[in-house]
Amino acid sequence: MRTIPLIAGLLLSVLLAPAQTQELTSAPDGVETYIQSPADGTAVSSPVTVRFGLRGIGVAPAGVQLPNTGHHHLLIDVGEADMPPLNLPLPATNQVVHFGLGQTETELNLEPGQHTLQLVLGDYVHTPHSPPVLSEMITITVTE
Repeated sequence: MRTIPLIAGLLLSVLLAPAQTQELTSAPDGVETYIQSPADGTAVSSPVTVRFGLRGIGVAPAGVQLPNTGHHHLLIDVGEADMPPLNLPLPATNQVVHFGLGQTETELNLEPGQHTLQLVLGDYVHTPHSPPVLSEMITITVTE
């Protein structure tokens, strides 16, 4: 009965094909996203207020397709090896937080210890732009 796994695999590849071939939204030259606060290396207490910055592009909610816009996604404790694919819609997890309403800040409840934060700008369907618009990764230490 090897035909059932074969058929299931073919159906899955057909269903995933549109996501894999979706045209990526271009990012204008000079676009930058960054974490305004907290500063890299800062010791903070929880809850932590994180403010997002953006230059050269506007903010629009998810689902709204306007030229030269996007919305933020915050990567929490996501290392380079754990980075989600930047040519597909970003997953919504505890470590990949979506701000699809166009929010430019958030409050995080983080456990004491060291944490990394990084922003990724996504288009109207949560897919990073081409080229990807990523902030520098910062490290903070939560003291209590």
